[in-house]
Amino acid sequence: MDKNKEQKTEQNKQLTEEEQKELLAKYDPEARTRQYKGIMNWVVFIGLVAFSVFQIYAAITQSIPRQTLLSIHLGFALTLVFLLFPAIKKAGKKKNNLPWYDAVLALLSVWVGSYYPLNEDRIVNTIGSITPMDFWTGLIAILLVLEATRRAVGLPITIIASLFLAYAYFGRSMPGFLRHRGLDLENLVNTMFISSEGIFGTPLYVSATFIFLFLLFGAFLVKTGIGQYFNDLAVAFAGKRIGGPAKVAIFSSALQGTISGSSVANVVTSGSFTIPMMKRLGYRKEFAGGVEAAASTGGQLMPPIMGAAAFLMVEFIGGVTYWEIAKAATIPALLYFSGIWIITHFEAKRLGLTGLPDKDIPKKSVVLKKIYLLTPIFAVVFLLLDGNSIIRAALYSILITILVSLIRKDTRINIRKFIEGLADGARTALSVAVATACAGLIVGVVTRTGLGLKLANGLVDLSGGILLLTLFFTMIAAIILGMGSPTTANYVITATIAAPALILLDVPPLAAHLFVFYFGIVADITPPVALAAFAAAGVSGGEPIRTGVNAAKLAIGAFIIPYMFVLSPQLLLIDTNPMEITISVITALAGMTAIGAAVIGYWYRPVHSIERILAAAAGLMLVYPEGLSDILGAVLFVALLVLQFIWKRNDPKKVQTVQA
Repeated sequence: MDKNKEQKTEQNKQLTEEEQKELLAKYDPEARTRQYKGIMNWVVFIGLVAFSVFQIYAAITQSIPRQTLLSIHLGFALTLVFLLFPAIKKAGKKKNNLPWYDAVLALLSVWVGSYYPLNEDRIVNTIGSITPMDFWTGLIAILLVLEATRRAVGLPITIIASLFLAYAYFGRSMPGFLRHRGLDLENLVNTMFISSEGIFGTPLYVSATFIFLFLLFGAFLVKTGIGQYFNDLAVAFAGKRIGGPAKVAIFSSALQGTISGSSVANVVTSGSFTIPMMKRLGYRKEFAGGVEAAASTGGQLMPPIMGAAAFLMVEFIGGVTYWEIAKAATIPALLYFSGIWIITHFEAKRLGLTGLPDKDIPKKSVVLKKIYLLTPIFAVVFLLLDGNSIIRAALYSILITILVSLIRKDTRINIRKFIEGLADGARTALSVAVATACAGLIVGVVTRTGLGLKLANGLVDLSGGILLLTLFFTMIAAIILGMGSPTTANYVITATIAAPALILLDVPPLAAHLFVFYFGIVADITPPVALAAFAAAGVSGGEPIRTGVNAAKLAIGAFIIPYMFVLSPQLLLIDTNPMEITISVITALAGMTAIGAAVIGYWYRPVHSIERILAAAAGLMLVYPEGLSDILGAVLFVALLVLQFIWKRNDPKKVQTVQA
């Protein structure tokens, strides 16, 4: 009796705020910060607020020259990273004081950030040549960026950037097609620090303009309590359905993930609410964690904000607007979440799970009274659709968020919350700023050495020019490069290295960039380095690798959908008409249903071995965008569906023992 009571208590347990912070710090480098008290706490807080104030001023006036803006943006980010992030993972817990070496690094960061604004006229007039002071400042800047990225983002991207810098320097010693004439140290520093090709390139520019403002927008949304509202909305509309808590997780995580931009942070915050509900209903720990990880990761694929990486896509692709990207990503994102929804539904039916009891579901009428909290998100869509610039849309959305919050006392952003929102937004932006600066080093090397085209040609040669093989190799490269990297950084890397190979084979640029973007994101739930799944396992108490395997199974759509929209750009609304879109979506949904049945082993009744193979084949034929395969897949799909209804199992006990 006591054991059952203990088990029930464990299933109902939700993480406290302190436990959430510890879990975030374990799996998310962005959360491993010092917790200051006294004067240093105020120094850091004022620095964060000043960072946000500067960015808002720059956005409103748009009068600061680009290189000066980026230099100050980087200076703020580097300084605050060295003040907040300890050099060693566990040092933040043990010590709250600032070590002398980090004080030195912070002062050097101030120098690096102010160097260009103080020397702008001379640097502009002597472009192409550098002084000894330029050289040493630039060299220090490169090292500071690498170290700040290691602390705030993680080791993988730091190692990749270091290897690229080594490649630029040792070019003459490289074998085969990788050989180039090499850059001496002076030219390397000049490219990476003085020019606009390296640190101060496109990635950091997007961070200093678009991304920062939308992260600030997200911080103010949190202050209104919109995260909890997403949960309430999801429970009210999905809680009663079969396997309700899993569908709540999908719904709420999709909404939160599009704003947060961090798979791990989304898992911990929304997962502390949804995972205990799923376990309480009867889902296995690993499956519950997998649902949350897959849904939270997919949030960054969901328009309108897409975790802010879409703003980078605007700059990298060129010639497309942000709205065109968000519009193109809509159908693939809906298919992705439909796939997770279908698989969780079949798992719930297989286990005989129902929805949540009435006492756990808020009344829709009560929840809908707060529907005004979604106004800022709708405002973003409307402002972008109306032709406003991204910067203006972000600024207006922040203002609308503040105004909307004033409607009710419990959502109101007062002066204190406003200042805290400024600090929270800047804190969130630190890792993005240093990650994009580090990514700029990679882009600079690729631009200067022509490595991007060499790798693209190498990838095409390796695949023999066969598109499907090239897609497969690109997928593997994107997943590997995306492991352990934040969304913005992994997109920059994959867009620079992998996307050009697809474009060489006449894949539309938008489809090529979304392809690598998808697989960079999926790296968060792909074992062995599945940070989002590991964080979900920390919440659920499940085994990490099994949670990762379940997350990858649930997100199987993310491994199929990118192939679909490359082979059939109609899904991205490219050169299509309503009839073609309708047919593509219907066949794709039917295909995802068949694949879901094959994965779980249940449809309207248990699906046995041969049926699972046939269901998988039918699903793949339906999602492959080609007339004959659609017809064959549809025939097989209907046959399996009919078989489900007419073939009844004689022994009902066996139904309950079928394993997925």
